[in-house]
Amino acid sequence: MGKKYPAIVKPWPDAWAEFVPFLSFDVEIHKVICSTNVIESVNARIRKAVRARGHFPNEAAALTCAYMALMGSDPTGKGRKRWTMRWKAPLNAFRIAFDGRLAPAGN
Repeated sequence: MGKKYPAIVKPWPDAWAEFVPFLSFDVEIHKVICSTNVIESVNARIRKAVRARGHFPNEAAALTCAYMALMGSDPTGKGRKRWTMRWKAPLNAFRIAFDGRLAPAGN
């Protein structure tokens, strides 16, 4: 593999010291750190809406366009509840791993 993809293989030994601590985290923390697909999907929806519109007369119009793009992807609001439920386990894992560094949401 090193001969075929040397640019990919070379950074591993250099970055190994930074990568090893990541392996000690809980699986739920791995999922949060490695899941950029949701963020990229949201950004793509906003970019698509902005590109279709072209220009905006003011900042409020741009924010309204972004809001409508986001709300159009979840018109019933059920997706927000599912997303919140997915965060319970990772938040608990973060609280255990970083004891005392995370404040409860109510505080």
